[in-house]
Amino acid sequence: MIHQTAIVHPSAKLGKNVQIGPYSVIHADVEIGDDTRIESHVLIKGPTKIGKGNHFYQFSSIGEDCQDKKYAGENTRLEIGDNNVFRECVTVHRGTIQDQGLTRIGSNNLFMNYVHVAHDCMIGDNNIFANNASTAGHVHVGDWVILGGMSGVHQFCHIGSHSFVGAGSIMVKDLPPYVMVGGVNVTPHGINSEGLRRRGYSKEAILQIRRAYKVLYRNGNTVEQALIELNEMAKTTPEVQMLADFVANSPRGIVR
Repeated sequence: MIHQTAIVHPSAKLGKNVQIGPYSVIHADVEIGDDTRIESHVLIKGPTKIGKGNHFYQFSSIGEDCQDKKYAGENTRLEIGDNNVFRECVTVHRGTIQDQGLTRIGSNNLFMNYVHVAHDCMIGDNNIFANNASTAGHVHVGDWVILGGMSGVHQFCHIGSHSFVGAGSIMVKDLPPYVMVGGVNVTPHGINSEGLRRRGYSKEAILQIRRAYKVLYRNGNTVEQALIELNEMAKTTPEVQMLADFVANSPRGIVR
């Protein structure tokens, strides 16, 4: 159902059972998948491709030109997966040609009120961004990550899967998988063991991840020394390999 006050460009492609509420505007080069619900006063600009079962609440702005001063109107894109929720006043910008020309959001994510996802961000699946959380340009976020309310992530940072960023935290370095951090000058506070239990990790796997955390953060090792031990642990605990690989390939250096 499309409300009579909504404006939908003739070139926009709408799937089955798409609902568009009052005064929403869907621009050219927008593709919206089946069973997506768009509330009132939503703006979606293209090129943007949206999957199935997404829900956009009022005053969200999706696929807008980015805020990078180098952007000069190039034909960049936004891709969104399935079953995401974008609450009131969420903003998501398309990419820039200085990167891949693409902002991508996976599936089953919840973006609460006033969240901002900037240009060229790569967001995985099953994440929760609490109210006012913001990611600057070129940020990569894995899966099952929680960003607390009012938290901010500096451009080009990488946030590993299953990590947890406390409310009001400011991230200026990469956050390894499984790790919880908090504070304006963020400090590590152990692993996200409760989140891992909820996702079916075994007691033994959680124990080994906790030991890997101690190797990285508590035993006085340099990063290079910790990596030797982590790779050895990964031979018997595959879950540790994700941590070791992230640390080894961190472009900005990890939170310590």
